[in-house]
Amino acid sequence: MALPAPASSVPVALLALAVLGSSAWACLLCFSTFTERLGVCRIFTGVQGPGREKCQKAFAAAFSGLEDSEINYDERSHLHDSFSQMIHSLQEAATAQGSYEVAFRDAAEKMKEVIARLKGVQACIPPCGLQEVARRFHCRGCFSTVCDLPLDCPGEGRACKGEGPDLRPGLGCDLEPAPPVQDVTVTRGDQALFSCAVNFPLPEEITYSWKFAGALRTQDTSYFRNVPRAHGYVARIRPVQPRHRGTFSCVIKHDQRLLARLYFFLNVTGPPPRGETELQIAFREVLRWAPRDAELIEPWEPSLGALLARPDALTRGLIAAAAAVASATATLLVWMFFRWYVSGN
Repeated sequence: MALPAPASSVPVALLALAVLGSSAWACLLCFSTFTERLGVCRIFTGVQGPGREKCQKAFAAAFSGLEDSEINYDERSHLHDSFSQMIHSLQEAATAQGSYEVAFRDAAEKMKEVIARLKGVQACIPPCGLQEVARRFHCRGCFSTVCDLPLDCPGEGRACKGEGPDLRPGLGCDLEPAPPVQDVTVTRGDQALFSCAVNFPLPEEITYSWKFAGALRTQDTSYFRNVPRAHGYVARIRPVQPRHRGTFSCVIKHDQRLLARLYFFLNVTGPPPRGETELQIAFREVLRWAPRDAELIEPWEPSLGALLARPDALTRGLIAAAAAVASATATLLVWMFFRWYVSGN
């Protein structure tokens, strides 16, 4: 029967750390609590004193071979369940008055077999990226690490130029390694395709975003601005124009956590197509045209001296006078006829 706990567990915890020494950070302490381990030895020894300390030393010694174990980070819950079952089995063995040396040794061997059956730790795939699938858990220290690689990927992106179907990562595209900022040269008027592909596995739920730094070849993120409506692993520019010259960056994230960045420098070369040139010339002529102030056309009213100075002044004057007399005579005759007609009626 287990004895009641001491009034203060702090001295006992410090004693346990001193007993376990350098192996105190083994898998045993990562996946079981101090209370659980102490409770097992209480059941085995039944008293406080040298016997319990000897039990704790034997417990630590049996699991010392697991202190340098590294496991796949995703297998932590599985291993925790296995240690919980092990603690329960040791409590049953202690209740049955078994030997704790034998029980600890058998339990440690079973846990080694459990760890050996866990999914293995995946190797890091250089040269870049935050590779969560390669995260590993260290029993010595109870902490996890990921690959120590840069986030900017040199040579992992792939770019394609010219006409072609939509691309999938690793398919239908030249997979030659690229420099830190990959050069892509496209003739003006054609299309450019950038594929945001990396050579390491990605989580299921990831997001892509694209950024652009105009007329610059750079990896300085302060120069980039977001490209709207570009959220896929492939970015297309069609038709390519001189204003598209610059660095395009693809950003891969998982739960708002940056996984990798890729850079492409787009260089636009060549003249535009002939039809486009003619259209642009006409368009430029329209832009150059500006409405000028309309010229004010005033009626010419020459003086009598100017009229008489002309060679045909006399002829033109007689004709004009005759026309004026005829017009006045016609008007007078019409008026007289109208008066006669009205008075007769």
